[in-house]
Amino acid sequence: MTSETLSLTVTANRHARARRSRRVVAALALVLLAGFALTLMLGQSFTPPGDVLRVLMGGDVPGASFTVGQLRLPRAVMAVLVGLCFGMGGVAFQIMLRNPLASPDIIGVSSGASAAAVFAIVVLSLDGPAVAGFSVVAGLAIALLVFGLSFRNGVAGTRLILVGIGVAAMIDSFIAYLLSRAPSWDLQEAMRWITGSVNGAKLDQAVPVLAALLLFGGILLSRARDLEALRMGDDTAAALGVRVGATRIIVMLSAVGMIAIATAAAGPVMFVAFLSGPIASRIVGPNGSILIPSALVGAVLVLAGDYIGQFALPSRYPVGVVTGALGAPYLIYLIVRVNRAGGSL
Repeated sequence: MTSETLSLTVTANRHARARRSRRVVAALALVLLAGFALTLMLGQSFTPPGDVLRVLMGGDVPGASFTVGQLRLPRAVMAVLVGLCFGMGGVAFQIMLRNPLASPDIIGVSSGASAAAVFAIVVLSLDGPAVAGFSVVAGLAIALLVFGLSFRNGVAGTRLILVGIGVAAMIDSFIAYLLSRAPSWDLQEAMRWITGSVNGAKLDQAVPVLAALLLFGGILLSRARDLEALRMGDDTAAALGVRVGATRIIVMLSAVGMIAIATAAAGPVMFVAFLSGPIASRIVGPNGSILIPSALVGAVLVLAGDYIGQFALPSRYPVGVVTGALGAPYLIYLIVRVNRAGGSL
């Protein structure tokens, strides 16, 4: 095979992978849009599409203005936004550390944000933006703590995961202690920050999540090529011109910012950040950036999980319970697969 033929083959393969990635993104976007529309139409009662459109356009439709405009729409918007944040933030960690277990909800970032929120509610008697602020700061602090404790001539993915699991276990014990001392009227609000829920979401509460998605998501997308280089190892990435240390810091802060602000809005919706990347990777294939596909998968998981928790089960459950039930078996499967392959966590 001549060099010219080889070059044409490589170019054709690259274009084929790009076309497949675009088709996957388009398909996921259509699934998300369809799910969003069905969520607005279907619930305890059916709202015709025409009435939904009139409400979205600002019209006053008896019954539908309240059901769609004040109940279903804020909940669906919040589910989509936090899902996008969890999906993209989670896969950024997994790519950066080359390990599917390196997810913010596995290494303690989500637990730290939840613990701060519970502390603010139970001990400090705070609510609203103050609780969210505590949650964001704690998520960032826990991420820095885990990275600091696992740093030794660089950050190894396995070491960071083990340190993160230990920190998460301590934080979960602290949360259990706080709940054991919490007044009964604080328990319901505190439980939202443990399981993850979009119950009672308001459109104004979605504004910080949207801002985080645009800001931090834009930063991650601008580093997509550097992240793909990191998949091949630090030495290879450095040889390709990637500033490995600076890229890790930027990716970590951006991903943690997205996860922490999403957690501040809806609590730690369990395993969405963990599941989105592997699902997107299987759909897209072994090559190409999966940041956007993972974000879309995360949004679909949260939106579908919330709807299932509301209407498809005998009792109503918050979305975090549904996604946790999906994610826990996959975590066990992943650990067993790695063990059988002779690897280590």
